[in-house]
Amino acid sequence: MPITTCIFDAYGTLFDVAAAARNAASEPGREVFARHWPAIAEKWRLKQLQYTWLRAVMGQHTGFWQVTQDGLDWALEAEGLQGDSDLRARLLQLYWELEAYAEVPAMLAALKAAGMKTAILSNGSPDMLQGAVDSAGIGGVLDDVLSVESVGIFKPARGVYDLVGQRFGSAPDEVLFVSSNGWDASAAAGYGFTTAWVNRAGDPVDRLPATPRHQLRDLTGIPDLVRG
Repeated sequence: MPITTCIFDAYGTLFDVAAAARNAASEPGREVFARHWPAIAEKWRLKQLQYTWLRAVMGQHTGFWQVTQDGLDWALEAEGLQGDSDLRARLLQLYWELEAYAEVPAMLAALKAAGMKTAILSNGSPDMLQGAVDSAGIGGVLDDVLSVESVGIFKPARGVYDLVGQRFGSAPDEVLFVSSNGWDASAAAGYGFTTAWVNRAGDPVDRLPATPRHQLRDLTGIPDLVRG
């Protein structure tokens, strides 16, 4: 069946999760942090994801804001910066104002012009996601923002992917699901979605039961996928 619905992961896919640390590092008085920010950004994201998986397995769900704070605290301690409360507060503030990747507004506008339904499906909590959407100014080219909070478990639980059909009435093979997380794209492929993995880092494909159909270096080619 032709694609009618384009669903996007949020963090790392539409929004640059390294932007908070990168922008903080450029501020006056952050010279020490500037030497650590790439490692902190990487460790922060890794722990944030790990904590979602572990909480899902343990059946101990919490909001994405909590795992975001927990991941940052681990990263700061790993780099010896756990005592800087001002830095911690600033990084968390900036996380609510993440930048969208440069190609995102035009890509989403092209999908809407082609008659596609568009939405976010994310581990993020509704208020965090709304803050990011508003900061990036892309609310006008999204039909909805779907959060795992409505089912109380993080991706890649199948119940999360069910939200797409419940909201749009789309069969799985009518959905193009786009994620920068290889595990997310693979899980969505196993669910039945057509999937595109935005592999900005050039990483190997995850060894999982299903694999993404498409692999791209950024989001500019997404409108071509739904046309072709």
